[in-house]
Amino acid sequence: MRIGRTIGSVTLTEAHQKMKGGLLRLVVPLRAEDLDNEDGPAEALIAWDELGAGNGQLVAVSEGGEAAQPFQPDGKPIDAYISALIDQINHPNRTES
Repeated sequence: MRIGRTIGSVTLTEAHQKMKGGLLRLVVPLRAEDLDNEDGPAEALIAWDELGAGNGQLVAVSEGGEAAQPFQPDGKPIDAYISALIDQINHPNRTES
């Protein structure tokens, strides 16, 4: 699981039947030193969101096989899932914003 910041959403003209009920969000994964910045050096990824993350919000993202586990046995054709909305991070070297 990684921490990331949402920077937008993805719109599909036609989606897989199992992709109903959520949104696809564009998320930039962040390193510890990126937490105070709006962005990080990592390439953005697309993550499934059923929690209602807003633009600029910090989120926890599960990737790979673990991303599809909450949807078993029916499954969803996803590789990244927003598993938590983050309100606050307590990190000893982080400045408060």
